[in-house]
Amino acid sequence: MTSLAARYEALKASLPKGVELIAVSKTRSVDEIKALYDLGHRAFGENYPQELKDKQAQLPADVQWHFIGHLQTNKVKYIAPFVHLVHSGDSERLLDELDKRAAANNRTISVLLQVHVAQEETKFGFTLEELEPLVPGFRDRWTNLRIEGLMAMASLTEDMEQVQRELAGVNALFDRIKASGAFPIGQFATLSMGMSSDLPVALANGSNMVRIGTALFGARP
Repeated sequence: MTSLAARYEALKASLPKGVELIAVSKTRSVDEIKALYDLGHRAFGENYPQELKDKQAQLPADVQWHFIGHLQTNKVKYIAPFVHLVHSGDSERLLDELDKRAAANNRTISVLLQVHVAQEETKFGFTLEELEPLVPGFRDRWTNLRIEGLMAMASLTEDMEQVQRELAGVNALFDRIKASGAFPIGQFATLSMGMSSDLPVALANGSNMVRIGTALFGARP
């Protein structure tokens, strides 16, 4: 059986230069996370606020915690004091709450705007059409947030042509927003797309942050 260290090194070696790996650690034990931490990894992605809060208290302070799931407004308080990056900024209401909690904790919270392109009702996010007109007002409206870029999840399908179309649309939107001057140079620089199932397509469409779980930690017991 392949070891965690071997899987980690192989995965890192397969990623292009400049692509950041987020280890999806939801439902993984503190010991599993610590084993990857001991190999030098620091960026971990969680889906559940209470689980994230509990793990944060048990693991080293230099872990960069990424929140990658749908975040309910009443759960923001659990992660606002320490979260490194919220990938799922999927509504104006959530951004309002994140901004309020950031101010209350005297910090700036980094956020990715989630784009909804998947043909699935269970996914969240702004549509391509509704997000772009909002962008010019973001910096004035949410003064305690730092908008770092976009996040998207493609449809869960074996049709890679569909996945290609969806992620290409997000990539084009990302380029338009970056070129618009709505954010300072260097700020709007992260495009988080790609999981184990669609990694090559995501990388081909400009992703520079990928979220990998099972291919890294192995199958769950």
